[in-house]
Amino acid sequence: MDETKTLQELYQEILQKEREKGRNLPDEYDAYPIDCLLHPENYAPVIAAGSCESCQGDSACQDSCIFDAIEKINGTIYIDPKKCTGCGACVDVCKMGRLMENQEIYPVLDALCDRKAEVYALIAPAFLGQFGKEATVGRLRTAFKRIGFSGMVEVATFADILTLKEALEFDRHVKEEGDFQLTSCCCPVWIAMIRGVYQELVGHVPGAVSPMIAAGRVVKKLHPDAITVFIGPCMAKKKEAREEDIADAVDYVLTFQETLKLFEAVNLNPAELPEDEREHSSKAGRIYARTSGVSEAVAETVAQLSPEKKIPVKAKQADGVKACRELIEKIKNKETDGNFFEGMACNGGCVGGPRALLPKEEGKALVNAYAKEAKYQTPLENPYVRELLERLGFTDIMDFLEHSDLLTRNFA
Repeated sequence: MDETKTLQELYQEILQKEREKGRNLPDEYDAYPIDCLLHPENYAPVIAAGSCESCQGDSACQDSCIFDAIEKINGTIYIDPKKCTGCGACVDVCKMGRLMENQEIYPVLDALCDRKAEVYALIAPAFLGQFGKEATVGRLRTAFKRIGFSGMVEVATFADILTLKEALEFDRHVKEEGDFQLTSCCCPVWIAMIRGVYQELVGHVPGAVSPMIAAGRVVKKLHPDAITVFIGPCMAKKKEAREEDIADAVDYVLTFQETLKLFEAVNLNPAELPEDEREHSSKAGRIYARTSGVSEAVAETVAQLSPEKKIPVKAKQADGVKACRELIEKIKNKETDGNFFEGMACNGGCVGGPRALLPKEEGKALVNAYAKEAKYQTPLENPYVRELLERLGFTDIMDFLEHSDLLTRNFA
């Protein structure tokens, strides 16, 4: 094979050879699938593969999208990259199987092939058991290094840091009955729903980035030329990584399914590799992977910060887009006595993400077991959190709360 050929040229050559064998293939080159592969940043987190003419009149995909991101014209689906959040609702209801995630494998492989680039894998807290029950955090670190990554970072460590920030915000702002806080630390679809549909509640969301964004920004702060690749079960993270005010943090997003393909392509089984163990996260950061994890982490940290606080965390959670909307309506109508609200677009939380490799209950059990093994319960106990914050220049709690630009964004 001529290694100087572009993918487009190779694609055309293959089509021609198949035609010569008698296969009925289109005469014109269809640039769309190749362009999606080469330039995923130009497309929505969900893309349409093939015609939808045979399901004319069926609007299940459009009806499932609360963000009005889908339009169907003459049997062809158009997905607006500005509106699509990647929640995956349309993928689940598509009877023809024409909707799929926008994959970013090619640009990641391109980065890994650049021997001069430092490429870091940022792995989501939901990773437990996704690549085999024996694929521990240490073995996954070895696996990523084997395929060319410079290192692997547990995003749970940054969930620890964001837990501390949200706990401090709660302690500062929730002083009496009726005050409340909407978490900004978990689901990008939850945040998109508040910003896009329920803007009147934005003021109750603390100005904090997600653990993914925090991890990407900190890695780039410590390694300015680094390329960062987030790895998790969520398609919505692809959209979050491209949002204008935080697009400096994460270069590419791979789902667990994409990452499994990467391991299979190089015939690598993480479960069979040696350990490269480094424990940096507490129980608080590890349980972000499942529903109520953020709430529990913040509640325990608030209790440690202010044991005499008169208004403790009274958390309410919602699972799934429909339940999130119902919870927000209750908040608006003052039909709940909660003061800390957590919404997850996926049932079960991140372990129930659309590109997880395990059933959500199995994923949840493994996450809980990993959390139970943690040496530290909260970020206040975790010495690695303190060490990392000191490396970033924070000398005291108030300095961290007031001037943590790396960890802050404006939701208005």
